[in-house]
Amino acid sequence: MPAYCHPLAHRAFRQALQSLESTSGLFRAAFAIAQHELPEAEVSRAEAVIVELAATVRRRVHSSRFEAKLAHLHDVLFDIVGFEGNVDDYYNPANSYLPEVLRTHRGLPITLALVYKCVGEQLGLRIEGINSPGHFLAAVHPESLAASSTGDGLMFVDPFFGGALLSRHDVYRRIESTTGHAPKAGINWLAATTHQQWLSRMLTNLQAVFARSGRERDLYAMQELQALLQ
Repeated sequence: MPAYCHPLAHRAFRQALQSLESTSGLFRAAFAIAQHELPEAEVSRAEAVIVELAATVRRRVHSSRFEAKLAHLHDVLFDIVGFEGNVDDYYNPANSYLPEVLRTHRGLPITLALVYKCVGEQLGLRIEGINSPGHFLAAVHPESLAASSTGDGLMFVDPFFGGALLSRHDVYRRIESTTGHAPKAGINWLAATTHQQWLSRMLTNLQAVFARSGRERDLYAMQELQALLQ
């Protein structure tokens, strides 16, 4: 039994890790993190929200073309539903909690990217997380385009800022503005993240938030979850 983490959250996180290679396993593990503070939250309800969002997009798409799926995905998530970054209360732990992100449509880059990935993949899109320094992004693999504006076949997406489509140069500029340092040559700053790395960054974010606000027991709880990843 964990000493600090809510037992339900600890158990759900451990169980979800058994299928972490799947997007469903990633979603369930990320959801379990929130259950430390929101044990009453039900993952089945959250999964139903993802399904309904994808269904809403699907009803609007009248073409099998990649461009049509992507355009309507962005229209629904960012223009109609209004998912965006919580710039006014960035360090609120709720920004890392999927139940709250799905309820308020506000969150951190990493949780918004997860919602984007889960909905988009139900439409047949291939979406990965990009664990870039200072600002988590999503990347879409175009199906019908020979190459995107990035020049390497990927389309970088920033769900925190309204689903903005970014070139590789745009991303490097954001890394520099966020971290205060120019990306070093020879390092692939835009490599796709593993699901384990995705969860680790979420937990690291929360540890920083709890340390900042003096919530030591919650900080230790996130450390107990992170230990399960090792």
